[in-house]
Amino acid sequence: MKKRIMIIILALCAGMTAQADEGMWLPSLISQRIADMQEKGFRLDAEDIYSINQASLKDAVVLFGRGCTGELISPEGLLLTNHHCGYGQIQKHSSVEHDYLKDGFWAMSREEELPNKGLTVSFLDRMEDVTDMILKGYDPKMSEEERASLVKKNSDALITEATKDGNGLRATVEALYYGNQYFMFVYREFSDVRLVGAPPSSIGKFGGDTDNWMWPRHTGDFSMFRIYADKDNNPAAYSEDNVPYRPKKFFRISTRGVQEGDFTFIYGFPGSTREYIHSEGVRYIEEVSDPHKIALRTLRLEIMNRHQAQSQKVRIQYSSKNANVSNAWKKWQGEVKGIKKMKTVAVKQEYEKAFAQWAKGTEYEGLTDRIAALYNELQPYSFATDYYSETVRTVELANFAMSMARLFVTKDSVVTFDNAKATELADAFYKDWYQPIDKESFVAVMDEYEKNVPEEFKPAYYKEMMGKYGNAAAWAEDLFGTSLFADESRARALTAEDKAAVLADPAVAFFNGFLKWYTSDVQPHTVRINRELDLAYRDYMRGRMDFAEATDGTAGREAFYPDANLTLRVAYGHIKGYSPADGVYYTPSSTIKGIMEKDNPDIFDYNIPQRLRDIYAEKDYGRWADASGEVPVCFIATNHTTGGNSGSPVINADGDLIGLNFDRVWEGTMSDIVFDPEICRNIALDVRYVLFTIEKIGGADYLFNEMVFAE
Repeated sequence: MKKRIMIIILALCAGMTAQADEGMWLPSLISQRIADMQEKGFRLDAEDIYSINQASLKDAVVLFGRGCTGELISPEGLLLTNHHCGYGQIQKHSSVEHDYLKDGFWAMSREEELPNKGLTVSFLDRMEDVTDMILKGYDPKMSEEERASLVKKNSDALITEATKDGNGLRATVEALYYGNQYFMFVYREFSDVRLVGAPPSSIGKFGGDTDNWMWPRHTGDFSMFRIYADKDNNPAAYSEDNVPYRPKKFFRISTRGVQEGDFTFIYGFPGSTREYIHSEGVRYIEEVSDPHKIALRTLRLEIMNRHQAQSQKVRIQYSSKNANVSNAWKKWQGEVKGIKKMKTVAVKQEYEKAFAQWAKGTEYEGLTDRIAALYNELQPYSFATDYYSETVRTVELANFAMSMARLFVTKDSVVTFDNAKATELADAFYKDWYQPIDKESFVAVMDEYEKNVPEEFKPAYYKEMMGKYGNAAAWAEDLFGTSLFADESRARALTAEDKAAVLADPAVAFFNGFLKWYTSDVQPHTVRINRELDLAYRDYMRGRMDFAEATDGTAGREAFYPDANLTLRVAYGHIKGYSPADGVYYTPSSTIKGIMEKDNPDIFDYNIPQRLRDIYAEKDYGRWADASGEVPVCFIATNHTTGGNSGSPVINADGDLIGLNFDRVWEGTMSDIVFDPEICRNIALDVRYVLFTIEKIGGADYLFNEMVFAE
C-alpha cells in the first residue's frame, strides 16, 4: 500500500510534464507545482498560497453555500461572488413591489444589509493526507463491504476528533483517485451572511441564456455579501449583536488591468470532473445521455420562456428555476460538440489498447475490458435513471406534495403533523409556483417518457395510469385538477386528521408510484454496478500510474491530479484568446462597447438600465476606462475550471484580485472529461467592471473605503 501511495505522490509531482495549463491541484501540495508556476510568471511562493502556520491566500477564499466560491475583499468581512451564485438569495428578497432582481439592491449602511436564512460560507482551516489512518486495519483479504465499513469507521473517528471543539467546525474525508488516497478537509462555517449589493439582472445576468457559456461575454456577474460573527470573531447564528467578521486574509484589488499572456490563477471549489473516465463512459455521454437530457430540457425551457415573457410575476417566480434548468442544458450541448471534435472516444480507446497490451501478465490484465462490460451492463439502468430524473422528478407539484406527506408522523398509533414546517414549505412553494408551467411541462416530458423509455423500464404504476387516461394530457387534467396541493388554501389547512387523504392524493401517488419502482427495480442495479465500477477504477487508476512509471521511468507520461470533488483547488494559466473555427480568432477581453452593441430594449436579457446608456453616451467612466478609452468587462484565460468555480477569485502574478470566474467558453465545456489547451477557456468578470458598477450604477462607492487597492 505504501508503494502505491508513493506512486501517487510521484504523479502529483510530475509538474513539467503537464499539458499546458491543465490541472486542478491540491493547495497543500502546491509546493510540487510552484516551480512551474514561477516559471510561467508567478511572483509569490507556496506558503503564500497555502499555509497552516500563517495567513495565506486560502484564508481569503470560501465555499459559498454548497456549490460556489467567494472571496473576501476587505478586513470587515465583505465578500464577492457571482450574481448567479447569490441569485436565489436575491430572489427570496424580491417581490413585485421590491424587484431586486430587476432593479438591483444596494445597502447604503450596515443596517440595510439583508440576512439570508440557510446561507453559509465555509473557510478551509486545513487539509491533510489521512490515507494511512483511513486504511488502518485494512487487510487485502477483506471484502469491499468490509473495506467500506472500515473506511467509514476510521473517517468518523477522524472527523469527530477534528471537530470536537465545535465553534463552527465541520470536516469531511474525501476519497481521491477512486479511493487510492484519502484527504481530510476541516472547515469553519459561518451562517450569518447578509446581502450587501447586487446589480440589476440586466447587468448581472446580461445576455441571459443566449450568451450563457459563450464568448465574447459582457455579463456583470457579481453580487456582494458580508460575513458576520460574534464579538469574539467566531461563527454565530444571526443576531443583531453580531459584528462584521475579521478575516485572517483578504485580497488586495488590482486595477492595473490584464494583457494577453499575463499569468493568472484561480483558487476555488471545482465541483466534479471525470478526467480518467473510460471510453465507454464517454460514449454513453456523447451518444445517449446528453442528447436525451438536452431534448427534455428544451421542452421545459420553451414552456417557461413563453409564460415568463407574458408576466412580470411569473418571470420573477421562475427566474432562478429557469437558470438552473438552462445552465446544464447549454453546457451539455457544448460538451457533446467538444467530445466529438476531439474524437475523445477514439483517443481513449487507443490509450486503452496500449494499456491493455502493457497490462498482459500483470494484475491489471483484462481490466479495461471489464470496465467496458460493466458500462454496457449499466447503460439501460443509467438511461432509465436519466429519464426518471429529467421527467418524473421535475414535476413541482409532486415534489411539494411528497414533502408535505412526510410531515405526518405516527407514533404509538398517534398521528402528528408538523404545522410549522408545513407553513414554511407552503410559503416557499406557492410563492414561486405557477400551475400552467408545471402542468404543461408534465404533459411535455411524460409524452417523451412514453416514446423513449423501453417497455421493460416503465413502472407498473405508469402503465396503469396510461391505461386509465390514455395519454399524458388527460392524466395531467386529473392530477392537477384533483390534487389538494394544487389548491393553496386546502394545503394550508391540513391537520393530522388528513393523513389518509394526503397519502391517497394523486400527486403523492405519482411521486410514490415512480419512487417505489426506481428504488426496487433500478437503483439496486445501478448501485451494484457502480460499486463494481468504482472498484475497477481504483485498480485502473493505480494501473495508469504504474503504466506511466513503467513506460517513462517516471510518472511523467501523464500529470495526475485528482478529479474535482468540491474541495479547494488551484488552477493556473494565462490570459489568452482562442480560435473556435477556421478563420476565427477571439481576443481575450471585452468592453462596455460590446454591451451597447447588444443593447435591445425589446429583449429582456439585453435591455440594460437607462443609467448605463447615459453613462456610455457621456463617456462618464471616471477612473475605470482602460487604455482604449472603454470600460473593460470580461476576459478569458486558460485556467482549468468547472462548476463550483463560479465566483472564484482570478488572481494575478502578485496574488492580487483581477476578476471573478463565472463561466467557460461553450466549445470547451468538455473539459470536465478531456482538456484541450487550445480551446478550453474560463470566462472571468474584470474586477474593474465590478468597481465601475458599484460606483456608477449602484452609487455605493462608500464600499471602496474598506477595500485595499494594489495600484
